[in-house]
Amino acid sequence: MEVTSLFPVTRIPRPQVLLSRHFYPLSDCLRSCPCKMNQPAASLCSRKNSDPLSMKDFWLEVENIKQMRASDGYESSSSEPSTPEEGEAEANWLQDAGLSPLIDDQSSTEDNVFILSTLTRTQTAAVQRRVDSYSQSLRKRSKQPTRDVRDVFTRVSSVESILEENGTDNSIRTEEGRSSNESRPETPPSLCRRTGASVFVTEVAYSEQAAAEHNENCRTMWQPESLPQIQIQKGRLGVTKISDLSPSDMKQVPALALIELTALCDVLELELKRNKAAKRKATESRLFGVSLTTLLEQDRKLITNTQVPLILQAILSCLEKKGLDFQGILRICGSQTRMKSLQQNLERNFYAGLFSWDDVNPHDAAGLLKMFLRDLPTPLLTTEYLPAFTAVQQISDLKQRLQALNLLIMVLPEVNRCTLKALLEFLHKVASQEKTNLMSLWNIATIMAPNLFLYRGSSGKNSEGGEKLLAEGVAGLVMAMVHYQDLLWTVPTFLLSQVRKLNENSVKRFNDRRLLNFLRKIHSDKERPEKNQTKPCKQVQIRASLFLNDSLAVRLEEDLQAADILKKFQEHVTKRSWQMINTMGLIKCNGSFAFPNLELYEVGGNIGEHCLDPDTYMLDLYNANPNGEWVIKPGPHSKPIS
Repeated sequence: MEVTSLFPVTRIPRPQVLLSRHFYPLSDCLRSCPCKMNQPAASLCSRKNSDPLSMKDFWLEVENIKQMRASDGYESSSSEPSTPEEGEAEANWLQDAGLSPLIDDQSSTEDNVFILSTLTRTQTAAVQRRVDSYSQSLRKRSKQPTRDVRDVFTRVSSVESILEENGTDNSIRTEEGRSSNESRPETPPSLCRRTGASVFVTEVAYSEQAAAEHNENCRTMWQPESLPQIQIQKGRLGVTKISDLSPSDMKQVPALALIELTALCDVLELELKRNKAAKRKATESRLFGVSLTTLLEQDRKLITNTQVPLILQAILSCLEKKGLDFQGILRICGSQTRMKSLQQNLERNFYAGLFSWDDVNPHDAAGLLKMFLRDLPTPLLTTEYLPAFTAVQQISDLKQRLQALNLLIMVLPEVNRCTLKALLEFLHKVASQEKTNLMSLWNIATIMAPNLFLYRGSSGKNSEGGEKLLAEGVAGLVMAMVHYQDLLWTVPTFLLSQVRKLNENSVKRFNDRRLLNFLRKIHSDKERPEKNQTKPCKQVQIRASLFLNDSLAVRLEEDLQAADILKKFQEHVTKRSWQMINTMGLIKCNGSFAFPNLELYEVGGNIGEHCLDPDTYMLDLYNANPNGEWVIKPGPHSKPIS
């Protein structure tokens, strides 16, 4: 039986848009500590072994990597990552940010308006700098720009005038369906005082927060041995995880995140460099030294829609079953001879299902894990953005560092992002068993950092000189990614607002002027007071038309949340006859009924599909997405009903 067919859908009529905005401070922050992340590597090496932040494990891991490469007779089969030529970096950036129309002679002004209409002031300024730099580079090479970009994108005010002429407001519509004139760069300087140092705000663009806090004493400094607690400020529409969004919506996030990351770095005066991807010769291997994309293509022939390479899943599963309580797991190296034999055995028998993990030593499995990461043709954090990850350690403020990491996670390709998440979840499990395996979070970070930042294909001169990588800084980044991973895999509310705005603007990409005029007429008719209600409808119907003859009426009160609707739905269904309940696949258990993991989704309108936080206030969602539907169905991690 198809599970999704028995869950209800409701059509939401067009609402009015609320014009206010709220912040909800959370609990008091913990005492923070001064940052010591940027000390020279030489001073780090002089620390005593008893120091809880000793870098001894880092240097031992670097030495192990050297020995393994020497024993393999490794020679780089890829060209070195290179810095793009002058002007090329800006052109690539604009293309990746979805802003190529700004330098494309074939694009219309309207295309640019649709893109720019989603940007904040700091984001607009960041784009302007790249466009100006691109134009200047063409002039230096004695070439005329393909288009005089200043006619399209001279300064913020000119962009706003273009948007005003086209009837588009150059301000982000927030997740609460409110015009963001109040949440734009005029972010109150007292924002940090109102929310507290330990509160992570995602409703206002990070670059806007950084600009507003520039002269404010609201820094959150830290020491790795005392990580402060950071809590996400939950707005009226709750928190959105990456897995909560449909693939079509997530495809729009990286470009927007790249623009915001660049704007944040500009405000912080941090140079954001991106390398060109290095070319890699084809390999005969099927598991190790193979790109993540190629691995997934192979794996999806066996398991459809898998997101993490099966070989990595198998290694992590082996370690979780047998290695979490092993003393020195990850630190103690397995036998190189055994690991080489295991690697060859895996290449021959893994996909045939003939390889057994029962007799694999956990330390050897840990060695295979690190070998898999090092042998990737391009680093897990990607060639393009590895310099950006490395540069983040220069940010002294913890929240701003986490903001940059959050955006970097968003710009990673999906396969890299999913693989990184699986790795960090495993490392968190290792750290949770510190009492038995004697592996602290700092130990884990110092051991894994070389395997993530010293990647196969980089030259020995640059990669094996650990001091040049600011060892403690990159170890601190790994530590932060493990400790704050729940936060980092959250889609910022302001980015989701921009996705909504892009989806709304997509309907404007018609060339038929008559159709546009017709749509405008319909829109204007709907807005006439005599044909519309002055207040949004307060009651919606949630139906399961295939199984229920009636419908569930839900009144949209100010305090109604998604969890309340799910509870009402469960109560309504359990009142039906035994026959109907059995037909719907519910399971009787001790006189009650066990439901699958049901979630409430918004579908359509200005979003593709969005799994709602149980704490979502439905009236606010009603206003944020006037043309959407609500669907109750199993959540992203639900198991089918048998």
